[in-house]
Amino acid sequence: MLITGATGRMGQEVVRAVLGANDMELVGAVAADHHGQDIGEVVGVRPVGLPVLDELTPALAAQPEVLVDFTKPDVAGGLAQEALRNGVRPVIGTTALPQADLDAIAELVRETGLSAAIIPNFSIGAVLMMKLAAEVGRFFDHAEIIELHHDQKIDSPSGTALRLQNRVEESMGKECPIHSVRLPGLVAHHEIMFGGLGETLIIRHDSNSRSSFMPGVLHSVRAVRESTGITWGLEGFLFQD
Repeated sequence: MLITGATGRMGQEVVRAVLGANDMELVGAVAADHHGQDIGEVVGVRPVGLPVLDELTPALAAQPEVLVDFTKPDVAGGLAQEALRNGVRPVIGTTALPQADLDAIAELVRETGLSAAIIPNFSIGAVLMMKLAAEVGRFFDHAEIIELHHDQKIDSPSGTALRLQNRVEESMGKECPIHSVRLPGLVAHHEIMFGGLGETLIIRHDSNSRSSFMPGVLHSVRAVRESTGITWGLEGFLFQD
């Protein structure tokens, strides 16, 4: 497996998770900093003999099966396309990709016959929240979403909030506004409040540590190798309905 954005907050967490997985092998790490340093030492684990590279092309020489991307919206699409052209399946955790990049990835998936995954949130709990909220939306006429993240998050609203909004609006048949909060000390928090006659129902999910995303990342890496086409969201791997 190859990780792009390997020295970022999420990237480092993925590196540690992969190094701790018995059925995975890390073969490359690409990032905008720490070039030449051992990625194992960068993430505080152990030397693994893999220097951090500053470009994707040389990292692809190791012939990884899967690329996991946690970079930035303006570069993730290009990295995913290069991976597909080289026979590597991308799992993209970067959110807010331009539609043109998403379309180009979809076209390459069709051309190559490979698979790809676009995952706005790797938390299994967050995916369950969305599934529950869509069911609740059938019985309420009013709802609003509050999403809270750390102050370094680039996109607002979050990709998870937008996906939650889409699912609830489909089931409720009405608009569901989003309110975004960006503050130090937060990680990732989503809440949807439904209002009815004399009652409210609140569904909330909190990711208090980035480790909460790792089971979903590892599950996606395993699943994308057996899937076809593009999988949109972790729920595509977890549920068949």
